[in-house]
Amino acid sequence: MEISPNAGWAQTVLGLVEPADLGITLPHEHLLIDQTVGGVYFVEPQEISQRALAHQPVTLENLSWVRYNMKDSLDNQVLMDEEMAIREATLFKLRGGRTIVDQTNIGIGRDPEALVRISNATGLNIVMGSGYYVDGPLTEAERNAKTEEDIAAEIVRDVKVGVGETGIRSGMIGELGCSWPLKPNEKKVLRAGAVAQKGTGAPMNIHPGRNEDAPLEIMDILRGTGADLGRVVMSHMDRCGFLLETRQKLLETGCFIEYDVFGFEGYYPARVALAEGHMPDTPNDVERIRQIKQLIEMGYVNQVLLSHDCGMKIMMTSYGGWGYAHLLREVVPLMRVYGIADEDIHTMMVENPKRMLTFV
Repeated sequence: MEISPNAGWAQTVLGLVEPADLGITLPHEHLLIDQTVGGVYFVEPQEISQRALAHQPVTLENLSWVRYNMKDSLDNQVLMDEEMAIREATLFKLRGGRTIVDQTNIGIGRDPEALVRISNATGLNIVMGSGYYVDGPLTEAERNAKTEEDIAAEIVRDVKVGVGETGIRSGMIGELGCSWPLKPNEKKVLRAGAVAQKGTGAPMNIHPGRNEDAPLEIMDILRGTGADLGRVVMSHMDRCGFLLETRQKLLETGCFIEYDVFGFEGYYPARVALAEGHMPDTPNDVERIRQIKQLIEMGYVNQVLLSHDCGMKIMMTSYGGWGYAHLLREVVPLMRVYGIADEDIHTMMVENPKRMLTFV
């Protein structure tokens, strides 16, 4: 891997920053996103009454239905209100937060200039992603037309030059979206991401399919392409309910693993989970804490990252959700109740993301 001119720095939408200035970091969030763009999750209901609900805006009157049908509500899957994003992100800052990694990339509504405005308005460091999300029916033709080399060059340009003509540069490769079984375009994007990592020194974040074999297959592909696995983050340990054995095998590769759905209290739509060959196992926050404590006791504290993956309206405090401050407001005090030391909390929320985001 060549030494990046950004080596020793982290890259935000406002430019390079000293890693020491990143502070408390949420490594996997979405300030703005449109999950409907790629057509990955939404399935048009057959029943006319359910179809009506699916196309309604999220309101107090239908919030109960949306919470249990989160992927069947089109409006729920879209965050495009900059003012709301500023309000919600400010709650994180008021609790002592300093940096948010926005993992929205190509195919789900990435907006570099909006992220700059949000960063300026909140005073937060915002790191922007690059690459492609899960291949869907609305994006397949576009990705079929691009070679692995095309995609790698595009990611490298996002990191080194900036997105399009904006000059706003990505500081993260990801989240590279994968489903199960892996689609040809998703394998192509993974290999391209590994090539781009070697050419930029940037970290990489992976969204695995919801299947026990999915993250290990992904790591095999990245390893075969020469990726630096110590600079790879495997997301969604809790969204996917991966077994301890699977998590251990991942940690043994040297990668980071991410518990990034804090706030979800143990429910995930069965239709979405079963489609990828996995039961809808999603722990609540207490079980997440217990799993993390177990990993700490096993010696893996330096490879664990924590976040919320806020990317739907029901997750926002504006809609009765938990928001970006949930970890600091509710979870950290609960971690202390369960015997996790402040030193370990600091490692997971400050030191690990700092090491992960620093270019090499």
